[in-house]
Amino acid sequence: MTTSPAGRREWTALAVLCLPLLIVSMDVSVLFFAVPHIAQALEPTAAQLLWIFDIYGFVLAGLLLTMGNLADRVGRRRLLLLGALAFGAASVLAAYAPSAEALIAARALLGVGGATIMPSTLATIRELFADPEERARAIGIWSAVLAAGVGIGPVISGILLEHFWWGSVFLVNVPVMVALLVVGPLLLPESRSPQARVDLLSSALSLLAILPVVHALKQVATHGWSTSVTVYSAVGVCAGVAFVRRQGRVRSPMVDLSLFRRRGFGGSVAVQVIAMFGVMGNAILMTQYLQSVLGYSALAAALWSLAPSVVVGAAAPMSAVAAQRVGRPVVMAAGFVVAAVGFIGMRWASVDSGILPALVASALIAAGLVSVATLVTEYALGVAPPQRAGSVSALVETASELGGALGMAVLGSVLAAVYAAHVADRLPVGLPPVTAEAAGQTLGEATVVAEHLGGASGQAVLEGARAAYVSGMHVTDLVAAGVLVVGALVAAILLPRTPAPADEVVRDAAAV
Repeated sequence: MTTSPAGRREWTALAVLCLPLLIVSMDVSVLFFAVPHIAQALEPTAAQLLWIFDIYGFVLAGLLLTMGNLADRVGRRRLLLLGALAFGAASVLAAYAPSAEALIAARALLGVGGATIMPSTLATIRELFADPEERARAIGIWSAVLAAGVGIGPVISGILLEHFWWGSVFLVNVPVMVALLVVGPLLLPESRSPQARVDLLSSALSLLAILPVVHALKQVATHGWSTSVTVYSAVGVCAGVAFVRRQGRVRSPMVDLSLFRRRGFGGSVAVQVIAMFGVMGNAILMTQYLQSVLGYSALAAALWSLAPSVVVGAAAPMSAVAAQRVGRPVVMAAGFVVAAVGFIGMRWASVDSGILPALVASALIAAGLVSVATLVTEYALGVAPPQRAGSVSALVETASELGGALGMAVLGSVLAAVYAAHVADRLPVGLPPVTAEAAGQTLGEATVVAEHLGGASGQAVLEGARAAYVSGMHVTDLVAAGVLVVGALVAAILLPRTPAPADEVVRDAAAV
């Protein structure tokens, strides 16, 4: 059966779909260079600072499956436009947040808005492009925009922070969402699967499986193990088990468990999680190192962070060519190994090393992980039944967002724990207890303390905090490298060279 090629209208619609995707992915990283400004304005604790970073990603990941099913049910274009409205309103709330708690709440609302946007973008691509080759090209563009948003976010924030207050990094979202509300109804087709059902209990269980465990992890990093940590961990694990069991019982599950009987699908989801774990983990480490350790301004640090993209620009097409010859799993496994070498190479970045070691290491990390990300999304969608496009797309995006949020939470918590363990011995003797406690929270807080103290005492606090941060960064880099080695094994062992076509998956599911 032949399919008609896509025309100007379809490719223009793809550009419209990429606009909200770019903004939603930008908001994952837009705060990286705003840390010193937020620390000075809102004075968050170490735990609050981590929540400001990653609550957006966790809420986004926790609700993507629900919103994917809701998109199938009520219409993908309709949900996309509702999400644009909600995202714009939450951006205004975040921009004018008066406290750390208010900013965390606003970031959570942004996650809700983003979760209503993302499932519709990838699912609509399948509606727009019937030809497999054109669809593959469109998905490649989608993947590139998703990755570009994470990279562009710090640059946009660096430019804005050079001239405006920290809240301006959120207001840039508003005009894009307004434009989508105007143009979207004219260019985007409406599509739905009326047989889809929205399971609110499963949605609640998915959030309960994520947030308590993450909270427990952060509590361990800042205060050590306690009874509350045990309780939170138990709640999260029990909710996760209940979620999986429910998916096997309900008539219209959020996650089609039969798909995970295919090595290609389950393995590709795991690869997606691990790849984004590395991408976002490196981003949060690198941006603070450039700005708070090496002393670059927000704009200068943002521009330097773009340098590895020169290597990335070559890595993506090279990985696609190599995949045609040796298979995607081999290329993805090699990409993980290259990125792990990059994380190990970050051990040569120190307080006095200058920027070159960090740039070389980051280039290896970016090239390796972009090679993985370029291939894994299309690989996963290759086994997706068309009638479950919204929910399956949401599952792929959930893996991406969950991996990124886990990278920030886990590696950020390791960094915070090692920093707290090292900084006390490096602070000058005789500091008031309150001042020493503040400097021991985060490097951003230590920078604020140093500015208040001034003179030799302030310089001593800054030098001690920077050295403690670098120690924490080196330990965290080794943890990240270990996780990526696991990713290489998953890609090499669990992914077959050629994924099964979607109609074969449908037959398997029907047989089950």
